[in-house]
Amino acid sequence: MIVSDDLFTPMRKDDLNAEAIVRPQLTFWQGAWLRLRKNKLALLGLVIIIVLGLLAIVAPMVSSHEYSKQSILNKNKPPSAEYWFGTDDFGRDVFVRTWYGARISLFVGLMAALIDFFIGVLYGGIAGYAGGRVDSIMMRFVDILYGLPYLLIVILLMVVMGSGLLTIIVALSATGWIGMARTVRGQVLQMKNSEYVMAAKTMGAKPFYIIRKHLLPNTLGVIIVYVTLSVPTAIFSEAFLSFLGLGVQAPMASWGVMANDGLPTILSGHWWRLFFPAFFISLTMLAFNVLGDGLRDAFDPKQRG
Repeated sequence: MIVSDDLFTPMRKDDLNAEAIVRPQLTFWQGAWLRLRKNKLALLGLVIIIVLGLLAIVAPMVSSHEYSKQSILNKNKPPSAEYWFGTDDFGRDVFVRTWYGARISLFVGLMAALIDFFIGVLYGGIAGYAGGRVDSIMMRFVDILYGLPYLLIVILLMVVMGSGLLTIIVALSATGWIGMARTVRGQVLQMKNSEYVMAAKTMGAKPFYIIRKHLLPNTLGVIIVYVTLSVPTAIFSEAFLSFLGLGVQAPMASWGVMANDGLPTILSGHWWRLFFPAFFISLTMLAFNVLGDGLRDAFDPKQRG
């Protein structure tokens, strides 16, 4: 059989690069950031959180009034050019106290959430991956802690450790990690028999490597959402403890303490006493919630493209 040249078509130069990968390779974090940037509402939440943090640091320096300076002559003055957020029962500037309170509230919320994150992820990841008797024993311990009255634990810690920021953080974290541990355990149980996990085991990967490289990144969306929800929850819990006299002590103040102090003054017309701390608590909750939803979508492996 004679093969003629008519049976062949010369390849064009452009065809050599037809299957070349044109799109640049992105890391996990670069791809997540690109997806997060497309979510305007989540970016707004991130901006609000950053602004609140900066104001908590800078705002007290702008005002000429002191944090704990009392003046009966300036008692319960409404917002004005001199007192931007008004004054309280002792004539103290509410503006300065609001931003000092922001430092305490945000610090307590973030620290409690970070502790819940590290303990819950480690504990839940090990329990879910190990399975069997190890999982059963670890989760029974969680059930025992979950059954203990939260307020009783807080009171005992206050008696042993005394009042203060450290005691509040320890009290909030004593059982706060349980929800995170259960969430992570459930996610790990669903994915530990996946094909990519089985392939990693076949290649000799160690359990902690599999948890760190394969299981936790695929549960990151759920974890981030849980952490962002833990921050406002911790802020409210701190306010509850302060209401019972177990939280921050005078002359220090947090948003929760200021809201509780301002609640009885609503009927007397001193609305600013409650409005400003309640407003910033609500704004912080909204910002963390929308940011958490945006991060969940950004870290979702199914949306990587």
